[in-house]
Amino acid sequence: MREAEFLPELRWSSATLGDDLGSVVVIHSPEDDTIRAAGLARPQGAEPEVAAIGRLLEHLMDRLEDIAPLTAAREMNPLPTDKGTVAQAVLAYSEGDSTAFDQIDVEQPGSAYRQDVWAAMREVPAGETVSYAELAQMAGRPQAHRAAASACANNLVAFAVPCHRVIRSDGGLGGYLYYGTDTKRRLLAREGVRL
Repeated sequence: MREAEFLPELRWSSATLGDDLGSVVVIHSPEDDTIRAAGLARPQGAEPEVAAIGRLLEHLMDRLEDIAPLTAAREMNPLPTDKGTVAQAVLAYSEGDSTAFDQIDVEQPGSAYRQDVWAAMREVPAGETVSYAELAQMAGRPQAHRAAASACANNLVAFAVPCHRVIRSDGGLGGYLYYGTDTKRRLLAREGVRL
């Protein structure tokens, strides 16, 4: 039997951000209140929010299957939860508390350098931004701008590891996963950043 069979099922929580941004969705392990994956569910056209959430959950679980098979092998409760530390952080974030995930543990597989970059991203306060070059320096490899950008692009726990707070050195937004720069701009504005 695999180790995942002995662990409780994964849970998920979501809350609407408003302003047509969609819903923040977080997959977490209830035994340790650790975020395993997170993203933004945005309805396409006239589809209901629940369809967008379902699509995102499937996408996140597919990514977990590729990079963290033991985590993905755990069953996931089909119903959202509004109880527990992570669920309360999701609600607080949706209500405007940009620091709601700061004390929540996260776990995502990646190289030692990516772990350093993701840890450095968590040090960027809400309402502030850093460049990819500054992020590389914060992570201990000042010349590794592209590797820092790659860590941003491969971040599986959006919001809790706030890759939206990383911009280009020239002040341009750079990319933002598959959500786009308009979403990145709006998330930063929500946190009080004026670009």
